[in-house]
Amino acid sequence: MLKKFSAAAALAAALTGGLAFVANADPVDESLYIDDLEMITRATAPEGHPFDEVLSGWLFREAETRATEADSFANPGMLSVERGADIWNTVEGTEGKSCASCHGDAAVSMADIGANFPKWDADTQKPINIELQINQCRTDNMGAEEYKFDAPDQLALTTYVKYQSLGTPVSLNLSEGKMQSWWDRGKELYYTRTGQLNFSCASCHEASMGKYIRADHLSQGQVNGFPTYRFSAGGMVSVQNRFRGCIRDTRAEMPAAFSDDLMALEVYVTWRGTGLSVETPAVRQ
Repeated sequence: MLKKFSAAAALAAALTGGLAFVANADPVDESLYIDDLEMITRATAPEGHPFDEVLSGWLFREAETRATEADSFANPGMLSVERGADIWNTVEGTEGKSCASCHGDAAVSMADIGANFPKWDADTQKPINIELQINQCRTDNMGAEEYKFDAPDQLALTTYVKYQSLGTPVSLNLSEGKMQSWWDRGKELYYTRTGQLNFSCASCHEASMGKYIRADHLSQGQVNGFPTYRFSAGGMVSVQNRFRGCIRDTRAEMPAAFSDDLMALEVYVTWRGTGLSVETPAVRQ
């Protein structure tokens, strides 16, 4: 990471970079239904959480964005779900298999699975997320090449798998393997200030939650809706892509995708949303 700047220099950089925080915006008091299924957008925080209540980012969005996510016909992220369904049934690799060859109907075999990742992987002795689980299945079981980070098909298939958990509360098992130590590492990273702006994740999503930044207001930074369709990106965005974008915006060096730091951060940030429904594909600005 780049050398930390003084608080005065960080403030000056923030102001000149257009990152000054102004005004407050409270989360809306509304309910989110997707395909007639009510999402849990407010949940009691788990023990050790800095907030008493965890809040979905949907509650902080403008009315038009909220309405887009609530309508599966209008949600552009559903195109990624449809593409993922095609990939699920496509035979690839030297073994002549598709995802469906082993797992059958994703609506059955993948139901609720996405709400429990990242999880401990005994083979690598590290946490594994859905993207890496897909790559592992491709190389070990299909004889196919693994996807490169954020390849369109990887995003689509990850979105499709997560979509099978729509409405299921997020819940990680920190007792598996050494998951707790990775949670500890992720927490430390969450509160570590880096870059020219001297910001941490907590600077925005905890200390400044609800304040405006660049014509948008800050949520708690929950990841229960990833992969997410972002209007600003014009497409689907993965959780580690978002992490890397935030780190870039602090003007710090970006960690490599699927690096240990980002995986630890994914474990910790996912845990911070415990109890919220999986909303994939969520819609954000």
